[in-house]
Amino acid sequence: MYEIQENVFPLQPRERLLANGAESLSERELLAILLRTGSKDYHVFELAGRVLETFVNLENLRNATLKELEMIKGIGPIKAVELQAMIELGKRIHNASREFQGTIMRSETFGRKMMNELANLEQEHLLAVYLDNRNHIIAKKTIFIGTVNSAPAVPREILHHAVRFIATGILVVHNHPSGNPEPSEADIQFTQNLENSCQMLGTNLIDHLVVGREDYFSFREKNLL
Repeated sequence: MYEIQENVFPLQPRERLLANGAESLSERELLAILLRTGSKDYHVFELAGRVLETFVNLENLRNATLKELEMIKGIGPIKAVELQAMIELGKRIHNASREFQGTIMRSETFGRKMMNELANLEQEHLLAVYLDNRNHIIAKKTIFIGTVNSAPAVPREILHHAVRFIATGILVVHNHPSGNPEPSEADIQFTQNLENSCQMLGTNLIDHLVVGREDYFSFREKNLL
């Protein structure tokens, strides 16, 4: 249950967000920023608290209808529409992040999946997939988008996200716009450098896949990792 304290409001949640990041704000503060203004009866922060109190938890708020939102004193039709739009956008962001979630079991399965995603791109894309200790995908990050002829890759940036996501495994994949998945000397050197960096960090480089139009190359399957 969210407790509402009348006439007690935090100072400048927008400024706190700018200074410390959105993750530092409470749910009430975040909602107050989205509401922007209060009503004639309630300060915006108090109004945000009443919304949270009405639905008890975020899952109930996630499933709130327009009618239920409008029934809250101070939330008129316009704010109800804005809140439902915010909720729907949050659902879509969540679903988008889940589309790639799963478990990496075989390089072949993953390689074929990535061919569908990357094979027809005209520039090189380097992606890193971050895994937990059960090979469940935590996140996928596009590390670099390069020209047709070159895509410099920096292990430091890949490992930065590994630390951020507390990943125990990394799978790297990039495409060759030429369609030929055979790794270049630069690809081989990059893989060796990344493997060494992963070992120093205590993270496992599970594989590096190079994707072509009709096939892929796995460093793991070729015993190069």
